[in-house]
Amino acid sequence: MTKISEIKFSLKSYPYKKPFHITGSISSIATNVEVEIKLSDGIVGYGEASPSFRVNGEKPEALMAMENFVKELLIGLDVRQYRKIFEITDKLISTPSLKAALQFAVLDCLSQVYGTTVSHLLGGYKKEIETDKTVGIDSFENRVKDAKQIFEEGFKVIKIKVGENLREDIEVLQEIAKVTKGAMYIVDANMGYTPKQAVEFAKQVYKSGIDIAVYEQPVYWSDFDGLKFVRFNVPFPVAADESAKSKFDVMRLIKEEAVDYINIKLMKSGISDALAIVELAKAANLKLMIGCMSESSLGINQSVHFALGTGAFEFHDLDSHLLINEETFRGKFVQNGPKISLGE
Repeated sequence: MTKISEIKFSLKSYPYKKPFHITGSISSIATNVEVEIKLSDGIVGYGEASPSFRVNGEKPEALMAMENFVKELLIGLDVRQYRKIFEITDKLISTPSLKAALQFAVLDCLSQVYGTTVSHLLGGYKKEIETDKTVGIDSFENRVKDAKQIFEEGFKVIKIKVGENLREDIEVLQEIAKVTKGAMYIVDANMGYTPKQAVEFAKQVYKSGIDIAVYEQPVYWSDFDGLKFVRFNVPFPVAADESAKSKFDVMRLIKEEAVDYINIKLMKSGISDALAIVELAKAANLKLMIGCMSESSLGINQSVHFALGTGAFEFHDLDSHLLINEETFRGKFVQNGPKISLGE
């Protein structure tokens, strides 16, 4: 009754409301892979992979081509033995977003078997979380306008993309701070700075009296020494995103004392590694934030339930579904401005 009988992959595309520009990348459409797992008793669970070539080296077409292989791996397995399924899917090292989608779809099925939610399976720690909303790279005027609008929409945490023009990045943050007084800022360079540029940015912002809650991935992903240099030479907490794809990356970051925060994204690590990273961070006294790639409401649902269930995160960057045009909302959550809950 609780064995996997069918698996189906579907390619889905969602246009951005406006081109989403970060360091070295501009996207006008999000192309994701929807995963449907059906049990022998008719229960259906859903997951979504949002592949990133920039971060993981994944392409949607490559994931779609793995459908028959995944069927051979998983059909006939019992979702009540989800740890066994996690062990098998952990071998999908080169396709972590697919791993995440499959693992969540399994938990989605299991939660229905037991008449509960995935968030409760994962601990049920929180009833509500609060997300930020992102200001992408754009003209100076548009970045300030977007930040002001986000603040007026009720978002207290604003994520600001930087990394392509050091001088303008400093000046735009100074201007944003003037029109969003009382907001908190997560500044994300997406690997765009050298270590010295990253330090210069932080020092100039600090001199302006602006506080940064999290300074995210200021340098290239493989530059662990650069991350550590920035961490020990700026007044703000430094986070690893692209540098923290797996639990093994996080172990190294901890050993090298390179960061203050880890940004967990299910699309980088899957559910299994994300659970491990939560415990590693607790043991090392590091703080956590949770982020996203280009998920629709179906994909963001995965991170919402993970965040509510574990209660592990200081900040939640779960806004990709707000940046795309989507015909039907498919998340098993309720959103009111920045506040997200199960509506219980």
